[in-house]
Parts: sequence; structure tokens; C-alpha cells
Amino acid sequence: MADTLVYNPRAVFDERAQAESFEGLAMPLFDSVFNFARWLTQNREEAEDLVQETYVKALRGFGSFQPGTNFRAWIFRILRNTFLTSRTGLKATMTVPLEEEQEATLPGPPDTPETLLLASADQAMVREAMEGLPVIFREVLLLGDVEEMSYQEISEAVGIPMGTVMSRLARARRALREAVQKKQRKG
Repeated sequence: MADTLVYNPRAVFDERAQAESFEGLAMPLFDSVFNFARWLTQNREEAEDLVQETYVKALRGFGSFQPGTNFRAWIFRILRNTFLTSRTGLKATMTVPLEEEQEATLPGPPDTPETLLLASADQAMVREAMEGLPVIFREVLLLGDVEEMSYQEISEAVGIPMGTVMSRLARARRALREAVQKKQRKG
């Protein structure tokens, strides 16, 4: 005898409530998730695909999300893991140079129209330098300095100890600073 489907209004309500709950948590993060994906893939179309796949995986696995924990770190971790298992992610993580840590000092905000013009011209140079960083450095730099995540949130999102987050962030800042300085000397 064939199995028959039985309509269960409670199950339909539970699924709808779960989808609405997911939407309420996930949609406010969409721009941040897309920006992170764009930086990781360095390609708009691949980033769009990555975000779509991330949201599909997150919705499917939403039942395993523990309410009261950090949803932002949870979805960024899904994004990162999805990226790393993609062909682009695997290529990007092949080689990583190790460098010693050094503290970065950032200049203050521009004060004059001339410094504003120079700063806008330098944005392209900084973007290019960031795109040249290995993924493991670029991801912690973006999560920490652009998305303003705490070390703990980055640790949860990336799945590495907090000390490693701090070390990678320092190395990423140093590598970025050196890349920008090298480009400035050339240009």
C-alpha cells in the first residue's frame, strides 16, 4: 500500500513561522553577506551565486541554529565554508606567506579638499591591495575592519581560535600596508 500524505496544519504553520523567523534574521544581513562574498570571490556574478547558495544552505539548516546564539557569525560561517568548498575558494587558499605581526597606525581623516581628492584616488590602490591578499587574511580583515565584528564573532564565523584571529588580523593589516606602500613607491 502506498504512503499517503496527511495534511497537518500545525506543520505548515511551523514551517511558515520558521521561514519568517529566518527572514527576519537573515535579510538585514544581506548587504554585509554580499559585500563579504564579493571580496572573497572578487567577481560579482560568483558573489551573487555564493550568496544565493549560502542563503539556501542557511534556510535548510535553520533548524540546527541555536536561538540566542550569534546568527550573524553563523551565517558568515556558512558563507565562508561554502566559498572554501567552491573552486574559487580552493584556488585562493593554496599558498599563504607567513609574516611577523606589526601594529598598524592609520592616518586621521582628511581635512582639506586636496587631501579628500588624494584619499579618493588612494581608495582604488587600497582595494587593489586588498584583492591581492590571501583569502585567510582578507576574510579576517573584512570581518574585523569593514563589518566591525568582534574577535569572538570572527572566531565563530571563521572557525578558528581567537588568538589566531588576532594574529591573522595583524598580519593582514601589515600585508595591506606593505602592498599599499609598494604601490605608492611605484606610482
